[in-house]
Amino acid sequence: MSIDSLRRSASATVSGLPQGFWWLWLSTLVNRTGAFVLTFLSLYLTVELGHSAWFAGLVIALHGLGGVAGSPLGGALTDRWGRRPTMVTMHLAAAASAAALAVVTSAWAIATVVLLMGVAMQAVRPSINATIADMVPAHDVRRAYALNYWALNLGFAIASIGGGAAIFLGYRTLFVVDAVATALCALIVFLRLPETRPEARTDKAGRPVVEDKVSMLTVLRDAPFRTLVLLNLFVCIVFTAPWIGLPLTMADKGLSPSSYGVVIAVNGIVIVGFQLLVNKLTDKRSPVLLLTLSSLLFAVGTGATALAGSSVVAFAATVVVWTVGEMIHVPTNAAATARLAPEHARGRYQGVMGMSWAVAGFVAPIGAGAIVGGPGPNVLWAATFAIGVLAAVGYTVRLRKALDDITDNDSNDRAGGDADGEVAAPADVKDRVGVEDRVGVEDRVGVEPGLGLGVEPGEGLGDVDSAGKSPVTA
Repeated sequence: MSIDSLRRSASATVSGLPQGFWWLWLSTLVNRTGAFVLTFLSLYLTVELGHSAWFAGLVIALHGLGGVAGSPLGGALTDRWGRRPTMVTMHLAAAASAAALAVVTSAWAIATVVLLMGVAMQAVRPSINATIADMVPAHDVRRAYALNYWALNLGFAIASIGGGAAIFLGYRTLFVVDAVATALCALIVFLRLPETRPEARTDKAGRPVVEDKVSMLTVLRDAPFRTLVLLNLFVCIVFTAPWIGLPLTMADKGLSPSSYGVVIAVNGIVIVGFQLLVNKLTDKRSPVLLLTLSSLLFAVGTGATALAGSSVVAFAATVVVWTVGEMIHVPTNAAATARLAPEHARGRYQGVMGMSWAVAGFVAPIGAGAIVGGPGPNVLWAATFAIGVLAAVGYTVRLRKALDDITDNDSNDRAGGDADGEVAAPADVKDRVGVEDRVGVEDRVGVEPGLGLGVEPGEGLGDVDSAGKSPVTA
């Protein structure tokens, strides 16, 4: 491929998206470039404060637990308050938590602050994902999610390198920088990002159309979406396992921590270097095909870890395989979530999906550590292989019709644009979701017409980050 071809390909990948998306993209990059807390928290707790490794692991798990509560909370607030108010509020709450870590020293205070940080950081994800779905034409949504994920990983790579180089300034200084970067992210959103929550629909006579009330329970009754969430949970567990099991496996083979650092750095290098190319190659492909392929890549990549022996190159090769799966899966899953959700409930749908990432971020580290310390690493990698294959089968067997309809409606959206390039609004739920004779949302989620299941602000259980670069960052 020539240089000109590469340039044209890159230009096509980033062109045609609204200006508001790029402000959101910039806020993500700024936020992640200053994300030092989770990257260096375990070292701060053990080296600086003298706590045990067990306590450090518990605190990291509490961050994941906060995310389990924060994701549905953020989803409900996104639909009730709006996208921008939720983003600004939760970014500022995360900034305050980072600043608090620079001054608190007691174990209980640290644990509490990290728990609250987990709530805030994960609560902002549904509003970001809903905003992208609101402002970007349906046929470009997957590409937009991929670009935002690229910004997240680019920022993480910068933070990892910069934080390591600046560690001589002290952990507390890094936490203050994290707080400033997060506050700057909130400022960008407040000043430059428009509110994108869809306005209430009206009928031909101009009267407001009463939308069906949607609560978290309603979302969970949506059978196709519930299946999508469950399969994503399986994939997230497989994805999270290497972040705990890989360093333990390499240590068991007699390899040094620096060897693990080199191997896991491959993940960030591959994403930063090849995310745009992967997105170009997979653009406009069937969602069920991409999700099936990514699940198999996760399965093969993690499963092959058991065959790596003591070769650093072999371990790095396994990381390359499941990283490609990551680059395919994250934007495809986010786009599928956006297209299965009714417009007025995008926040709640993204919140429930984000909860699956957070649950995996809490459960998988505990399970992976227990398996490696018990039956052994090979059992862990055999289990991740089996779970990945199971997820691939599930996508193909259980979601082919619903996800293929996403592709069909994306084509309809492209054809429905007007002369000014505006894309037709997403189709009605009856037309958009192909489930059992294209039933309406009441039948699809098992809710009787008119049944009020709305969530008041703050109601619910409490979506890129559980421990530095983790699956929750998606």
